Amino acid sequence: MKKKLICLLLTFVMVFSLSACGSKNATTGNTAADNTDATVTNTPANSNGSTEDTSLQYIKDRGKLILGLDDSFPPMGFRDDSNNIVGFDIDLAKEVAKKLGVELVLQPISWDAKDTELSTKNIDCIWNGFSITPEREKNLTMSMPYMENKIALVVKNNSNIKSMADMKGKSLAVQSGSSAEEALNSDANKAFKDSIGQVNGFSDYETALMDLETGNSEAVLMDSVVANYMITESGKDYKVLDGSLVAEQYAIGFRKGDVALSDAINNALKELKADGTVAKISTQWFGSDLTTIE
Repeated sequence: MKKKLICLLLTFVMVFSLSACGSKNATTGNTAADNTDATVTNTPANSNGSTEDTSLQYIKDRGKLILGLDDSFPPMGFRDDSNNIVGFDIDLAKEVAKKLGVELVLQPISWDAKDTELSTKNIDCIWNGFSITPEREKNLTMSMPYMENKIALVVKNNSNIKSMADMKGKSLAVQSGSSAEEALNSDANKAFKDSIGQVNGFSDYETALMDLETGNSEAVLMDSVVANYMITESGKDYKVLDGSLVAEQYAIGFRKGDVALSDAINNALKELKADGTVAKISTQWFGSDLTTIE
């Protein structure tokens, strides 16, 4: 009798242990399956297995295109006497937004933080006299170019600086984070930068030109399109020197991979060029059509 009781107890323990193991294995298997499903759901892909480009649909679903800009960059984007943001790029962007069927939202940003603003989706594009550079082409998706520009020197009319060569030992003002600063720091222009006595960085070109007026800086390196407009509007005794540090083109910057949105805006710009809207806006701001859209 005692032997039978011991045998029954041993049998009960073995059955209980096997049941527990089976339950544990089943639970682990379900968890693994759930994780796999979650991963697939969170990684949309097209038929080729690559991540799907939803950049255009993202804008349309939200109903807004958020444009990041430096709001002190006339005539591309700046504040008028009533503190409204106006400019050539602003008028052009408004027409593009209409074509896309979305609202245009203007978001002033710190120019130094523009890449972060874009990557965190605080803005959808950088559209504000934004020059195409090798660094930007590497890190962003860029639209087609729509206007030519050059990085040139602005000096006082009575300055003895007549060319880039005359900047040896002189002080130069530049906007921090600008394409002018990028060009100045490039390997191609190392000899020119090394010849300069001092480089003064500023948050915007208005402040840089004020530094020129006080005499603290002897020249400003900046976009010729912006320089010519600001000189005409202010009536200051400045001039843009012939020659340039680099010739460049303006375009619109998007998050890397946002090709669908870039293509849609490119198409809208081509349509606006064809129907005369681009020429009308450019003439209002520059006196003629300076755009290169085909």
